[in-house]
Amino acid sequence: MENTKKLKLTFCGGTGSVTGANFLIETDSVKMLVDCGLSQGTKIADDSNWEPFSYDPKTIDILFITHSHVDHIGRIPKLVHEGFEGKIYSTTPTKDITKLMLEDTAGILGKNKEHDLASIYTPETLEKIMSIWETRDYHQTINLPGGFQVEFRDAGHILGSALIVFSYGNKKIMFTGDLGNSPSPLICDTEKVTDVDYLVMESVYGDRNHEDRNLRKQKLAEVMQDNYKRQGTLIMPTFSLERSQELLFEIHDLVENKRVPEVPIFLDSPLAIKLTAVYEKYKNYFNDRARKDIENGEDIFSFPGLHVTLETEESKSIAHTLDPKIIIAGSGMSNGGRIVHHEHNYLPNPKDTILLTGYQSAGTMGRVIQEGAKSVYIKGAEVPINATVVTIDGYSGHKDSDGLLNFVENMAEKVQKIFVVMGEPKSSLFLAQKIRDYLALNATAPSQGDSVTLDF
Repeated sequence: MENTKKLKLTFCGGTGSVTGANFLIETDSVKMLVDCGLSQGTKIADDSNWEPFSYDPKTIDILFITHSHVDHIGRIPKLVHEGFEGKIYSTTPTKDITKLMLEDTAGILGKNKEHDLASIYTPETLEKIMSIWETRDYHQTINLPGGFQVEFRDAGHILGSALIVFSYGNKKIMFTGDLGNSPSPLICDTEKVTDVDYLVMESVYGDRNHEDRNLRKQKLAEVMQDNYKRQGTLIMPTFSLERSQELLFEIHDLVENKRVPEVPIFLDSPLAIKLTAVYEKYKNYFNDRARKDIENGEDIFSFPGLHVTLETEESKSIAHTLDPKIIIAGSGMSNGGRIVHHEHNYLPNPKDTILLTGYQSAGTMGRVIQEGAKSVYIKGAEVPINATVVTIDGYSGHKDSDGLLNFVENMAEKVQKIFVVMGEPKSSLFLAQKIRDYLALNATAPSQGDSVTLDF
C-alpha cells in the first residue's frame, strides 16, 4: 500500500482581506508557515497586528516567504520576538529587500504611541532574522523532515517573488503569494504550473479586469503631456518596491525617445531609492527586454531631468521648484510617507494631477481619493480635492480576474481543491464562483481560522 500522509492547513491570516498573509502547515514531522505579514488598512499599527498569533511561535520549525511586500513579511519581528527560532527560506533578492522593508517598517512603527513596538522592531531582532534566513534559487530543492520537499518558482510579481510548491511523493500543494500581472516592464512572466493537487491563491483583482496593458505606457505619456500643458504638478503615490522601479524604467524610455517633454521629475522616497540599488544588483532576474537594454549600455533607472531626493530638506525644497514638475513618492496608498505632504500641497489646486497606479486598499486615503471624495483630512486639517484624479490599472502588479482564471486553467486536469485567499470578500467569492462556473473545479474562499486536512 502506498505510503500516505496527512497535511493540515490553517488560514491564520490573509482571508477576508488583501493583506496579512499567514498560513500554517502541519504534518506529523514538521510545522511550517508561509508568509507572516502585516494587515494594512487605515494605519500600519492596526490593533489586529499586535494580537497574539493563533499558534505558538516557539513550535514553528520553518517560515517560507513568497516575497518581500510588508503584508507578507511585516510580522516576522513579532514572530521572532515571541520565540520563533527556526529557519526562514526565500529567494536571495527577497531576503535583501526584506531587510530594507523591515528597517523602514521599524522606523514607521517606532513613532507609534499606541503600541510599545520599539521592543519588537529592534536592530537586534532584525539582525537575528537575517542570521536565520537562508536563500535558494528558483527550482532548487529544499528537503524537509518527513520526506517533504519544497521549491520556489517564479511568480512574476516583484523581484524575487516566488510560488512555493510543497511536495510529498507525487502530491503537491502550491501557495501563489501574489501573482504578477505579466508581462511586466522589468521582470519575467509568471511561470506556468500544471502539476499541483492543491492550490492556495491570491484574489486581489478576482472580480475585475485591468485595462489593456498595452495602453498603460501610452496613458502614462498622455498624463505627463497633459500635466505639461496645464503647467501643473503631477504627483504619483507609488509603492517603493517594484512600482517605483517599473515607472522609472517606463519614464526612462519615454524621456529618452522624446515622447514626453523634459521636466523636473523627483523620486522622493528614501526607501525606493535604496530598493532601486538592490534591483541594480540583481539584473539577472530581469526579463529579456530589460537585460538587452542594459547590455546596450542603458542606465534603465535614470534619465535627463531625474532628481533623487534622499534627505528631508531636499524633499521640502521640491515645493520651490517651478511648475511643471512630477513627484514620485511613497506610500502607494497614501497611508503614510512623503506623498502625504505633497497631497496636502497639491490636491487643492485644479491645475495639478494625482495619478494612482496601484491597488488602493479599503480604508486607505488612496481609496478615498480614488472613489471621488471632495476632500480628505491630512494632519487633522480638511484638504479639498480640486486636482484631477487619474487611475491607470494597467500598472497593477497583480493578475486580473481573467489572468487568475487562466493561471488556474493550466492545472485544471490535476488540481483537486483551490483555496481563494488574499482578496476583499467580494473579490475572493467572485473568483471562487468563476473557477467553479468556468472550469468546474472545487474552489472555496476560506475564512480566518479555518483548517482543512489534505491527503498526501
